[in-house]
Amino acid sequence: MDRDTRILDRNGLTEAEYLQSYDPGHYERPSMAADMAIFTVLEETEDNYRKLPEKELGILLIQRGVHPYLGSWALPGGFVRPDETTEQAARRELMEETGLNHVYMEQLYTFSDPDRDPRTWVMSCSYMALIDSSKVRIKAGDDADNARWFHISFYLMDEHTDYPVPTDGEEPKVVRIQHYKLELTSDNICLSSVIEKSMTKTENGTFTEYEITENNGLAFDHARIITYALERLRGKVEYSGLALHLMPSEFTLTQLQQVYEVILGKRLLKAAFRRKAASLVEETDSYTGNEGHRPSRLYRKKWKEF
Repeated sequence: MDRDTRILDRNGLTEAEYLQSYDPGHYERPSMAADMAIFTVLEETEDNYRKLPEKELGILLIQRGVHPYLGSWALPGGFVRPDETTEQAARRELMEETGLNHVYMEQLYTFSDPDRDPRTWVMSCSYMALIDSSKVRIKAGDDADNARWFHISFYLMDEHTDYPVPTDGEEPKVVRIQHYKLELTSDNICLSSVIEKSMTKTENGTFTEYEITENNGLAFDHARIITYALERLRGKVEYSGLALHLMPSEFTLTQLQQVYEVILGKRLLKAAFRRKAASLVEETDSYTGNEGHRPSRLYRKKWKEF
């Protein structure tokens, strides 16, 4: 339905007159960036050819070649151009860093703390992408000196629950504090952060905050973004076939189970996992070969189910 732009406001102005006199400088305008948490599965070569390669979850980082945080490692990303959306900017950055475009990607969260970037107020609309690393040749972008995959270790260090005494006019609440250790390694490079996650629960809902309490080698607040992405990935893997986007075109059920295990950080019962996977994959007529053990059936994802 078309709007009637001739309607007058309280000052007697039409919409056209109002827009002509509008001054955008009345409000502080932040810059907007799109940052990418690009996950893949990495394999460690085994000396014993009869043993399956160990799998680890990996994330792509770039080493900054310019100020600020010169020499530190960061998520791939960049500023959103005036003629594009945040998703278009994210896909442009993904193409520049990996050469891939048609991969799984979803928006995570908008990080908008005014002091998250020392240059100015820069809001980051973050995205998560899942890719098969065997199809990728990574390269550093314009503002980066280096780009490489990092192995991820992410685990809960400690947690406790507080029951603060309400002050006058304050509603009762329960506060749960968790500390997570994030370690990212690649050859002789080791980056680490400690993230405090606080969940405040009242009768009207739950409010969650993330704070970086220790940081070694990661730029900006990217440890927070990575933590948020890892929790999103783990949460969705529990009830969906999201992990299949990390797999090659054909794979064994054992390989798929390994990927689920490295994402969730725990072992899974083989029988229960295969019941879950039955609705997500379909058999092929192919088998593994030349791997030093009994050939295994290869499967592929039911892509029409996504």
